[in-house]
Amino acid sequence: MQKLQQFIQEQNRWTAFFNSPAVNFPLTQAEVDTLARAIDSKLSPENLHCDGERSRTEAIRIGNYLNNVLDELNAYCDSNNLTQPTVWEAW
Repeated sequence: MQKLQQFIQEQNRWTAFFNSPAVNFPLTQAEVDTLARAIDSKLSPENLHCDGERSRTEAIRIGNYLNNVLDELNAYCDSNNLTQPTVWEAW
């Protein structure tokens, strides 16, 4: 669950700029859904490739990381009786 924890820390740093509440364990279904939407957004081709500014190798590395985060999030959901979110852009 290391990648999921790292992703949550990254998200919390960004949301702190907007005075949004931090996501902490144990996760609620609403927090799982919010994290899934963030992953889905980051996996969109426009964001993943930075509109063509990011190298293919870097985009693949980031995409693999995000898919690993999603795998850990789904495993967390299974272990904690939460519904796995739908992420349309997942590989």
